[in-house]
Amino acid sequence: MSVTPKPVIGISCGDLNGIGVELIIKTFSDNRILEFCTPVIFASNKVINFYRKSIPDINFNYQITKDFSRLNIKQVNLFNCWEEETAINPGLLTDVGGKYAVLSLQSATAALKQKQIDGLVTAPIHKKNIQSAEFSFTGHTPYLKSMFDVNDVVMMLCAGNFRVALVTEHIPVSDITNHITKEVIVSKLHIMNKSLQKDFGIDKPRIAVLGLNPHAGDEGLVGTEEETIIKPAIKEAKNNNILAVGPYSADAFFARRHHTKFDAVLAMYHDQGLIPFKALATGEGINFTAGLTAVRTSPDHGVAFDIAGKDKADTSSFIAAVFECIDIINRRAGYEDNRKNPVRKITAESFARMEDEEIKEG
Repeated sequence: MSVTPKPVIGISCGDLNGIGVELIIKTFSDNRILEFCTPVIFASNKVINFYRKSIPDINFNYQITKDFSRLNIKQVNLFNCWEEETAINPGLLTDVGGKYAVLSLQSATAALKQKQIDGLVTAPIHKKNIQSAEFSFTGHTPYLKSMFDVNDVVMMLCAGNFRVALVTEHIPVSDITNHITKEVIVSKLHIMNKSLQKDFGIDKPRIAVLGLNPHAGDEGLVGTEEETIIKPAIKEAKNNNILAVGPYSADAFFARRHHTKFDAVLAMYHDQGLIPFKALATGEGINFTAGLTAVRTSPDHGVAFDIAGKDKADTSSFIAAVFECIDIINRRAGYEDNRKNPVRKITAESFARMEDEEIKEG
């Protein structure tokens, strides 16, 4: 059996004044992670050195590289996206912090598209200070959708076997109903179903769909979207061999732990899905962009300006994002191998028939 080479994982640094660089330094100061991947940080050595000084007793080393064909697989690699000095003000929302977060993300995404890296883990950005004439996206997910030129993607939060995906992402609550359509829900279900098979190794995924309104509309008494949009979308998905079930009342669904009976849950809007997810995922949740041709993950939290530069950042979610990125890359490779070289699945029934045939032949 051939040994699969370690995947090369790119890391964007996030907002310069947030906790992203601290998370990167703490995570990759543990050399054991180098047994599983070759990291490439997209930032500046000046930024790395600034935060390294604020973390006492840390053993973090790296090599600077400009050539992806000559990465050091036994060390952390740093790709200098810029050489100039930058103003770093931990905890402050500044234009500089956003400008260089975007530059890091753009450099890492270019490398991902060119297959110079195998996967991307993005540190947190702030949606306000990344806005410019050249960058008008509300976050990583719509940016990556645009850069990879795909029709649709799904923002999926994962913590082990607990997965919550969103129909709508970062839009005002007052606009949600305008974005809930049968076509959008069916698209999300198709992407989820394929991703659960290819990225998570689940042959026949079970997907729960939440309602939009309280009590999932109470048969049309508390809103009609369930009857006119969500149920028809579920029916169409089922007709396309997707095992989608619902719509469920969101409050009762999570309170009764029904999410444990499904491989993923599709929520209609951001807080409907993320509040229960973050309450139940106990700090180790990650964000995964399903539907891309490449693999991208991130921690499930923000820039945390209140603790930036204070050596207080918890690496749990960031480390989980790194390992989930590695695992998805490996599962995708296994999925493609199985498609090229399908393995005959032997059920208990077929195995019994084989035994009977052997007895008869004997």
